[in-house]
Amino acid sequence: MKASKGRFAGSLHPEALAFSSSLAVDRRLFEEDIDGSLAHVAMLARQSVISAAEAGKIRKALEDIRQEIRRGRLPALQRPGFTGRFAGDDIHMAIEARLIEKVGKAGGRLHTARSRNDQIALDERLYIRTAGGMLIERIRDLQRALLAQAVRNRSVIMPGYTHLQHAQPLLLAHHLLAHVAMLDRDRGRAMDCLRRSSRSPLGAGALAGTSFPIDRKFVARRLGFPGIVENSIDAVSDRDALVEFVAACAVTMMHLSRLGEELVLWSSHEWGFVEIGDAFATGSSIMPQKKNPDIAELVRGKTGRVYGDLVALLTVLKGLPLAYNRDMQEDKEPLFDAADTTLASLRVTSLLVSSLEFHPDRFEEELRSDFSTATDFADYLVRKGLPFRSAHAAVGGLVRRCVESGRSFGDLSLKDLKKCSPLFTSDAVELLKPRRGIALKRSSGSTSPREVALALRRWEKRLAGPAAR
Repeated sequence: MKASKGRFAGSLHPEALAFSSSLAVDRRLFEEDIDGSLAHVAMLARQSVISAAEAGKIRKALEDIRQEIRRGRLPALQRPGFTGRFAGDDIHMAIEARLIEKVGKAGGRLHTARSRNDQIALDERLYIRTAGGMLIERIRDLQRALLAQAVRNRSVIMPGYTHLQHAQPLLLAHHLLAHVAMLDRDRGRAMDCLRRSSRSPLGAGALAGTSFPIDRKFVARRLGFPGIVENSIDAVSDRDALVEFVAACAVTMMHLSRLGEELVLWSSHEWGFVEIGDAFATGSSIMPQKKNPDIAELVRGKTGRVYGDLVALLTVLKGLPLAYNRDMQEDKEPLFDAADTTLASLRVTSLLVSSLEFHPDRFEEELRSDFSTATDFADYLVRKGLPFRSAHAAVGGLVRRCVESGRSFGDLSLKDLKKCSPLFTSDAVELLKPRRGIALKRSSGSTSPREVALALRRWEKRLAGPAAR
């Protein structure tokens, strides 16, 4: 009998194959695809859907194929379409084509009770589990680098900013710990994403399930998932895990960009607060004196790229009816790019932060020439019985007179303070020193030395434990 060609009489047009093939992108999922297939074939044999002998041949061949791909020797990956209509379509069919080539008809039994629809949904969740774990580790590495700088510079004071204007004196460690706290929320988002994505969609088939007596929960356990995606339509059409992961990457990049922006500003001649290590700065092709904060700028720039990945993914999904649509093939490039970009940015930022040398004298020079202790003077008057609004107005007037006369708070005497308010006494002169105002802070989470010391100890303890904490 003549072999059937299936639904189609001929091969896909070469240009149509080239346009529709995702193999160049999803070949990255070969490890996940083989892991999923190994779990699937173990379940098929356990449920007597295929024989133990066939399962054994398939398992061995799949492991051989894994090694072939690792060595770059899988023909289907080198010559898309080398056998069969769909062999060059994607990583699933490339591996299956090679499997059949190695073990014959038995290889064709692997796809029993599954579809590429639930297969790719599984592969992506397995990928996110690995990439998400790396994201959590890289975030923690950067937190540790920032914490080390905070400990090293725990006594350094700096002007805090709002609206990019001098606001109130701070401990530099307090400022750095703000970045640590922001990153901790990023770590939490990554962990939340992993918890929700940790369900196996395999066994949903194309969308309606299967008539074979499969055990989806066995496959889930085999793959280390605590459960399955219950609804078979949802299992193949859902890409929330990808959206959440890329969104987590985008928020992380936003935080890296804010840190990068501060380092660009602080390392400039005008600010001079910090020196970036030579290994993380570049020169100019024409200006010999230049030392540019290129790595911080690149991290800041790559943030827009990851934002684009998120928008691209959301746009692909926004108009799709249930269940699977080929548009969803376009979900992998933004997923991989967001993961690659964010992981690389976290790594280089950790190294960059470790290279920083802060300049305490420049911080203090700025504090001596500003009015950032004004709130401390207003609070002093409030403690003397003046309503805050009246105290605010009195100190505001003092600032105005200083500006008009070209003086700063560092130039004032007790006599000058008394002209502002008779409530000022000799102890108020101490408030002219920025450290005094910092020391007077009492609220939890403030910049007081006591609170910052407590925070440093908390973070040292927390970041010493497992990344998933």
